[in-house]
Amino acid sequence: MELENTPQLRASDADRDRVAEILGDALSEGRLTPEEHSERLDRLYAAKTYAELEPLTGDLPRPKVSLSKEEPSLPPPVRGSSDIQCFFGAAERKGRWLVEPVTTVNCVFGGVDLDYRTAVLTQREVVVNVSCIFGAVDVVVPPGVRVESNASAIFGAVDDPGNDTVDPHAPVIRFTGFILFGALTVKRKLTREQRRAQRAARRSRHHL
Repeated sequence: MELENTPQLRASDADRDRVAEILGDALSEGRLTPEEHSERLDRLYAAKTYAELEPLTGDLPRPKVSLSKEEPSLPPPVRGSSDIQCFFGAAERKGRWLVEPVTTVNCVFGGVDLDYRTAVLTQREVVVNVSCIFGAVDVVVPPGVRVESNASAIFGAVDDPGNDTVDPHAPVIRFTGFILFGALTVKRKLTREQRRAQRAARRSRHHL
């Protein structure tokens, strides 16, 4: 999930893995003592934003961690309708899609899947207004995104994973609307690539 470039953006496991490699090289070259290396690793794995990562390599002869979340190789986000209609069928938004300030979901006897893990938000807080009757709306969000739910349910369920951050700069997805004989379910997951990077970072830390 991306927003405008800012040092307050949350760093990914892949970002931390790149910094860990730089610190490991600095240790092997004698630029850092074992104590300094250990102290910086502790700070690295506690870091949450780019602003916290950059000082860890600022005095080393290596490229600093880029504060840009946008990479030239990434394709532009797909822009679709902000109104998602699903009647007796299924609809989905996934991949690198552009999330408008307000998305309206109408679901009747159907299912809608919304995956925000690699989506691009047009602003820090977006609203999803759900009308779901005899249907299901399943949502996946990445770690570090605040989920706020004001949706109401009648003979239905609204389920969210709770928040894993209190960062005031964190992106916010706010759900409104109503559920009648249906369900709105929000789960927090990493992408497959993020899980691989997380495992690699843990292995790197374990072998240091």
